[in-house]
Order: sequence, then structure tokens, then C-alpha cells
Amino acid sequence: MHSHAIQWIAASLFGIALLHTFAAKQFERLSHRYPRHAGLFHLLGEVEVVFGFWAIVLVLAMAFVSGGAQALDYAESRNYTEPLFVFVVMVIAASRPVLRTVMAAVDAIARLVPVPTPLATAWLGLAAVPLLGSLITEPAAMTIAALMLAPQIFRPAVPEPVKYIALGVLFVNVSIGGTLTSYAAPPVLMVATTWQWDSAFMLATFGWKAALAVLVNATACAVVLRRHLQAADDPAVPDAGGQGSNAPVPVTVVAVHLALLAGVVLFAHHPVVFLGLFLMFLGYSQAYERHQSPLIIKEALLVGFFLAGLVVLGGMQQWWLQPIVAGLPPLALFAGALGLTAITDNAALTYLGSLIEGISDPAKYMLVAGAVAGGGLTVIANAPNPAGVALLKRGFADETIGAGGLLLGALAPTAVAAAAFLLL
Repeated sequence: MHSHAIQWIAASLFGIALLHTFAAKQFERLSHRYPRHAGLFHLLGEVEVVFGFWAIVLVLAMAFVSGGAQALDYAESRNYTEPLFVFVVMVIAASRPVLRTVMAAVDAIARLVPVPTPLATAWLGLAAVPLLGSLITEPAAMTIAALMLAPQIFRPAVPEPVKYIALGVLFVNVSIGGTLTSYAAPPVLMVATTWQWDSAFMLATFGWKAALAVLVNATACAVVLRRHLQAADDPAVPDAGGQGSNAPVPVTVVAVHLALLAGVVLFAHHPVVFLGLFLMFLGYSQAYERHQSPLIIKEALLVGFFLAGLVVLGGMQQWWLQPIVAGLPPLALFAGALGLTAITDNAALTYLGSLIEGISDPAKYMLVAGAVAGGGLTVIANAPNPAGVALLKRGFADETIGAGGLLLGALAPTAVAAAAFLLL
């Protein structure tokens, strides 16, 4: 009886958390209208807080219904490797030595392209960096792309609809851009070992289609953006890298940062190792503080809190989600995965698929294709999305990203991704 009650409570709280993400912008507006309670409304308006907050409510409800021991057992039974990894990789990828290195490479390539440099830089940020996610993982690619594009595109002077189009393209491209390998995209990672999908299989089956869709989306977005772009070094554009980020960084410092980032990516499934490397990174950053911008600890912690909340809340949704996934034929499964991803998280969805006995090869393909294609529709659809929101929201009205605006902005690039996976 208790377990049945908890299932319904968990499903209800999950639904409330979803509604809360769509209403986050309204809470932010209430903070301006009622300054006396601005702190509370501002907290509830932080999208990154939503799932962590409702996960705490769920654990308290479980303690009330089933006892504290069972609630603690459930909370401790969850796997928090992904939230921890995203937190660590965000902080390291956003450090000045790493960010300056990537931006210098992008600027050098942009100057070789026969179009205005700001346009080429924006295109590379929306195309090349998401595809780079197949090597450095999607959360790292999202962090670098967001910090690169923020001073160019995501600033108050650019019209809101244009920013939402760019945001939708960025989120979709990061979601599909990690499918060239078997370890970089969370939804692929969930099934790669179970279904024996290696990187060669991913590149041949998904990767080249995803790359084409990324290029189409980035090019279409660049056409929309072309009248609104400014050079990143324009005095009117804020500095993405923090104070003094134009100062050169010694090669040895860059090499150490890149080696630590590579180590974290290599041991992404081993929290003991990557947290140890992160502590080394913190010590090294402190020792060479003059070559650092302020680390994005707060933003990364909020994203980790969001994803941990999603792990806790999402872990109780299997009872109604898995029968839906298991009962659909391949084409309907693609459409179902595309839609369900928006409200569940694509990695959770493919994980449920990996538990289904005797799932056919066409169904496997359709499930993963739908899950990654729909990864840009909402904040929770793909693990790196909260990182993008945390780093880009200051450029939007009320300093919040509206769920409706993101959904509308992501529809066209999602359609391109879906067409690539279905028709090619």
C-alpha cells in the first residue's frame, strides 16, 4: 500500500516540478512586483532550483509515509555520478585557460572563412563546438559554447525571439552533436554497454546524420543572426571570460588545464577519480590565480543540484514510463521518445529502453534517435541544458529563460534533426 501511494505522490510531484519549470519566469516577475518577498520569489524563479526543491519534498513525503529509513535508503540508492560529473566538467571547461584556448582556435578559423568574422564565430559556436562535444562530452561543449556565444548573441540588445531561436539551435545541436561517439551523449551512454554500441557503430549509424543536421541548423540560425551580431571584442559587448581575460595564459598552465579536463572526461564514470582530479584543479587554479577568471562554482553547483533532483524524482517514474516505451512499435516509439524526452530527460528514457528484454534493433535505433532529437525542447530534456540556462539567462528579459520561448525556438531545429534520423 505504501509503495503504491509513494508512486502516485512521486508522479504528482514530478508533474508539479514540470509545471514549476514552465512557471519560473512568472515567479521572477512576482519578485519585482512584491519586493518584500523578492528573495523567496527569486529562489523559486531559478529553474536550476526546481527539481532539487521538489526532490527534497519527495524525500520528506517518503519519510512521512514509509518512514525515515526507507526515504534515506531510496535517496542513497540513486546514482549521482552524472550530476557530479557535470558540476566538475563545467567548472574546468569554463576556466580561462581552457576557454581562451578554444576561443583562440575558433577566432583563427573564423578569420579564414570568407564571411564577416562575427558571423563565422557565431556559426562555429553553434556547429563546431557542439560536434566537439563528441570528444569532450556534451556538458563541456555546452559550457564552452554558452560562454563563447553569450557576449555575441545572448545580450539585452538582441531581440528576444532571435535569442530563443539561437538557444533552441544550440540545445538541439549539443544534444545530437554528441552522437558521433558512444560515451559523450548521456542518452547514448545509458545503452552503449548493454546493446554493445561502440563509437564506430555510433558514427556510422547516427553520427554523420547528426553532423549534417547540426550544419543545417547552425547555417539557418546564422542567417537569422547576421544583422544582430557584434564582434566579441566590441567595447559594447561584455567580456565572457571575466576580468582581464585578454591577458595571455602561459602554455604550461593551458597544458595542465587541458590534461585535467581530459582526465575528467576519461574517468567520467568514476567519481572518486574525477573528484580527485577536480581537487587538484582547484589547488592548481589557486596557485596560479593570476591566470584565472572567477570559477563558475555557483552556476555549476546549481546545475548539479538540478540534475540530482531529476535523478531522485525521475527514479520513481519507471512504473508508468516503461510500459509506454515497451508497448510502442518502432515509428511510434520515435515519436513517443521525441515527446517524452521533453518531460522526462532523454538519458532516463533510453535507460528504461535498455531494461526491455528482446527489444528489436529498429526499436533501439528509433528510441535513441527520438531521445537525442528531442533533447533541446525543454530545460530537462538533456543533461547539459541546465548548464546552458545557468550561463545564458542573464542575457534574457527578467534574467530568466522562459520554457515556452525555448520550446518554440527549438521546434525547427528539432524537426531538422528528426528528419535527418528518419529519412537519411
